[in-house]
Amino acid sequence: MEQEFRIEDRMDGGRSVITVVGEIDVATAPQLRESLHGVIAQGQATVVLDLLGVTFLDSTALGVLVGGLKRCRELGGELYIVVTDARLRKIFEITGLNKVFPIVDALAEVGAP
Repeated sequence: MEQEFRIEDRMDGGRSVITVVGEIDVATAPQLRESLHGVIAQGQATVVLDLLGVTFLDSTALGVLVGGLKRCRELGGELYIVVTDARLRKIFEITGLNKVFPIVDALAEVGAP
């Protein structure tokens, strides 16, 4: 059975948080891109991307994340990634993106805006 894909964005302690559940792949990455761009367009330069409910991500997803990071940094902000799944962390390590993104284990580790 395929897991449902969901994206939710909310404000949490003055931070913009986008929570993703399910697989981020070529079929769902455009929804994530739209959500990220929408939040950034509202003036949120720093965004927290909660991937705790993500079970898979592919190269399309990584491209969306890099694009979002670029937009955040152009505005003087940052794109934080919250992820604990060892398989997903390994993807960031293999691609070297663990040195590009601030990756944390919990939302609480992201400092106040």
